Amino acid sequence: MDFENSFEEQSAQDSEFELDLLIQTIFHRYQYDFSGYSRASLKRRLIRACEIRGCASFSQLQHTILHDTPPFDSLLDIITVRVSDLFRDPHYFKAFRELVVPQLRTYPSINLWVAGCATGEEAISLAIILREEGLESRSTIYATDINANVLKQAKRGVYTFEQIKNFSENYLAAGGTHSLSDYYTTGYNAAKMNRDLLDRIVFSEHNLVSDGSFAEMQFISCRNVLIYFGVELQARAIALFEESLCRRGFLGLGSKESLQRVPQNQRFVCLDQTQKLYQKGGVVDHGRV
Repeated sequence: MDFENSFEEQSAQDSEFELDLLIQTIFHRYQYDFSGYSRASLKRRLIRACEIRGCASFSQLQHTILHDTPPFDSLLDIITVRVSDLFRDPHYFKAFRELVVPQLRTYPSINLWVAGCATGEEAISLAIILREEGLESRSTIYATDINANVLKQAKRGVYTFEQIKNFSENYLAAGGTHSLSDYYTTGYNAAKMNRDLLDRIVFSEHNLVSDGSFAEMQFISCRNVLIYFGVELQARAIALFEESLCRRGFLGLGSKESLQRVPQNQRFVCLDQTQKLYQKGGVVDHGRV
């Protein structure tokens, strides 16, 4: 079945109406609210879900959600995008090490929040940097995601050798000062991150659409999540981050994201425009904007 053509054959009005009903059904049945997500992106992923489930329309997918037994987790895996590597976009982590870490040294205790952590690679990357910079003992990393399944994977910290090869290259490009192999053990054709490193990370479910702040943070990293949100939901997430950050705390976004479209834009200063690092009410003196 050609699923793209199947949806194109529907009138635009019917398709959008069915999509609205599907989004409402997901919310009322499972309490996940995707109404504020980018419409085009969400529609593409739900068409993909129809293809996987063998549904020719959003109405049929809605029926399976209401009446069939496949767990919703499998649909959630399709809707929520999971693309991550250790030290993904290495220059972001290098900028974090150079611009943010010196300021973190001034705090007696440090809280970091990775929002939308997926399978944990970014949180682990930050844990490695904090260890190398001598800040591990006074730091706590909170890694949150909407998807309980990916959090289970994140807690395990197990990756393939093929992934590790790419991770090692990223680590060096990000300014790593040791060897990445110092942070994992091998066995059974896989690499497992060291338990003492994973124990520095608190993994938990959190929904940026509906949940509130849970601690005061010195640094929040939320990369490649906001691009899937509509403008109102982006503003809601940034307001949550602003509330959660301490005075002059730091915020990191993805390479295709910015604060330009949200009301809080004027309350953050950009430290590095390329790497999308911001400071709440800060003063720029690094010459990297």
